[in-house]
Amino acid sequence: MSRNAMSRNAVKRIGLLFATAVLLAAAVVPVQAQELTGTLAKARQTGTIAIGYRESSVPFSYLINTRKEPIGYSIELCRSLVTSIEDAVNKSLKIDWVPVTSDSRIDAVVNGKVDLECGSTTNNLERQKRVSFSPTMFVSGTKVLVKKGSPIKSFRDLAGKKVAVTAGTTNEKTLRDLSEKFKLNIDLRVARDHAESFGLVKSGQVDAFATDDVLLYGLIAQDAAKSQYEVVGDFLSYDPYGIMYRKNDPQLDKLVVDAFQVLAEDGEIERQYKRWFLRKLPTGESLNLPMSAQLETIIQTMSVKAE
Repeated sequence: MSRNAMSRNAVKRIGLLFATAVLLAAAVVPVQAQELTGTLAKARQTGTIAIGYRESSVPFSYLINTRKEPIGYSIELCRSLVTSIEDAVNKSLKIDWVPVTSDSRIDAVVNGKVDLECGSTTNNLERQKRVSFSPTMFVSGTKVLVKKGSPIKSFRDLAGKKVAVTAGTTNEKTLRDLSEKFKLNIDLRVARDHAESFGLVKSGQVDAFATDDVLLYGLIAQDAAKSQYEVVGDFLSYDPYGIMYRKNDPQLDKLVVDAFQVLAEDGEIERQYKRWFLRKLPTGESLNLPMSAQLETIIQTMSVKAE
């Protein structure tokens, strides 16, 4: 074979190798994109993640006058999840903030209006039929808020009384079940959100407001007349909170569980708890609510990486 022929063959081989390399490089992004499914695929394609937030669930997810974006314990944990999603899709994401209520939040997740619901949502078996939840980030329970001096000290004192509950909450069902079981004939008044429920107590239109105790403490702490209200009685329910997202999304399931394990292991969940429940909030008040033994145990267990 002549030198020129050898040179031509070498050029052909180099050209073929180069063309193959170009085709493989071009195929990398589509293959990666095809491997993503559910919420992660949507996030990569749109460059956004939609977060549902609450307007008055202090200190989990709420608005204050000086900020346009929500703040709170749940919001900070969700921001950490967004960072994990960005790493997974290899792309910076814009957060679309979507306000939701107790009544609209589950439908917003199911219908794709929001990707993550970051508020004060109880994880229970009934809701698990429609949505998925992150590991538990808080443990609460139903209690009752009244004006100081009220004769109401326990759930039995609610007999025949007007009691506010917020639409779409587990507390509404708890009070209805309680009223029926003990023949209390409670007159339930269903309000749109927690702020409206509290307003019914303040205006004297109802005798009490029943919801998760931590939310009651948050509402009282923010009110100028905080000394006029108190939370009474024993827990009427057990309510573990989680971040809500769509069902049947195994990639997001794994990402959320892994992210929470890291947040628990490096102490970030505990740091955020101290920031929002033990220190002064941006509006100046403090809930002074130490972490419960139940939540401490949950976080310790969560921090252990699965083998």
